[in-house]
Amino acid sequence: MRVSNYFLPILKENPSDAYITSHKLMLRAGMIRQQNSGIYVWLPMGLKVLKKIEQIVREEMDKAKAIEVLLPCIQPADLWIETGRYESYGKEMLKITDRHENKLLFAPTAEDAITDLFRSNVKSYKELPLNIYQLQWKFRDEIRPRFGVMRGREFYMKDAYSFDLDEESAVKSYDKMFETYIKIFRRLGVHAIPVKAETGPIGGDMSHEFQIIAKDGESEIFYEPILEKLLKSDKLDIASIKKCYAVSDDIYEEKSCEIEKSKLIRKRGIEVGHIFNFGNKYTKAMNCVVQNKEGKLIHPIGGSYGIGISRLVAAIIEASHDESGIIWPQSVAPFQISIICLKNDDDKCRIMADDLYFKFQKAGFSVLLDDSNNSSGSKFSTHDLIGSPWQIIVGPRLAASDLVELKERRTMKSEQFSCDAVMTKLTSKFL
Repeated sequence: MRVSNYFLPILKENPSDAYITSHKLMLRAGMIRQQNSGIYVWLPMGLKVLKKIEQIVREEMDKAKAIEVLLPCIQPADLWIETGRYESYGKEMLKITDRHENKLLFAPTAEDAITDLFRSNVKSYKELPLNIYQLQWKFRDEIRPRFGVMRGREFYMKDAYSFDLDEESAVKSYDKMFETYIKIFRRLGVHAIPVKAETGPIGGDMSHEFQIIAKDGESEIFYEPILEKLLKSDKLDIASIKKCYAVSDDIYEEKSCEIEKSKLIRKRGIEVGHIFNFGNKYTKAMNCVVQNKEGKLIHPIGGSYGIGISRLVAAIIEASHDESGIIWPQSVAPFQISIICLKNDDDKCRIMADDLYFKFQKAGFSVLLDDSNNSSGSKFSTHDLIGSPWQIIVGPRLAASDLVELKERRTMKSEQFSCDAVMTKLTSKFL
């Protein structure tokens, strides 16, 4: 993509209504714009990140043998009345009445709807276990939407729902999702701490939150230091990760904790995922049954597994930025490479930049070519802000010697290379 043909509305100053780093940077980098309280337009740069996160989540869910569907975002109230959640969920639920006086709602979650889908189509133990997931927009009418997409009213999430014949099988499904989540976050370039947590309005007796460490995190978590090392290790050891002590602040009790407080790490985190095992809470309430091996009708055991896709965009920025802007992990960067042509009216610079642009595109890279007429300083500031992992700077002085400057965004270190050499180096980094 060429900057001259792209929609990239950069802001030079921090917006006065943005208070946390991710909100400021997403607005400044032209990723989002607010349209209503807690509701945002996703601009091209932000949408590219959203879609990359979505694809990684989808690939890992598919590997775990989960099946993708797409449920309506508008659900009939009758399903929620069946489970007793229509009134108990609270004012965060956006309730709607259509022209025929039918009660509807904009789904904040989908346990009720997915259980209805399951009971209408699955009748035998032979069809279990089953894990169904979707990627869909949700709505919760937050009383005080804030922090940009971190706590907006409209949000994009992956929600999955498992159904099992008995508790033993349900625990296996839960454990599979636990491992899948660890793999997802590793691929996203972040280390999300899995902590035991309250189940909240979803219900159940087994629950883990996945928290990304960040200075502006919403809640405190307590965990053993070894957990960070295990999550960053090249060799993934799920059994050891699960054995580590890690809890959210809502269940941490110093008096009853088996580990001294001084031996725990205490940090703030941003919740980006939550998994639950809630037994037969929904299948029983909705009279959802299947026939077991003995021919008896039983209520299947359920679980739900959510990942905040839109929330992750902000959380990754909170965990990976500096004073100049965003530092994207390679796996989710909107563009892997920024090619910065410092002087478009210099034939050598323009030809070299164009040649590199076409070659990298042909090799399968996502590339942004800055062919704008902005000043060099403005171009440097823009590309540091938007956070492409690598910048190739094409300027008259080096171009005269058939060289370019390669800058790594994370370290801000630069080296000089020929065009062929820079192709070789980055191909080895990405492919």
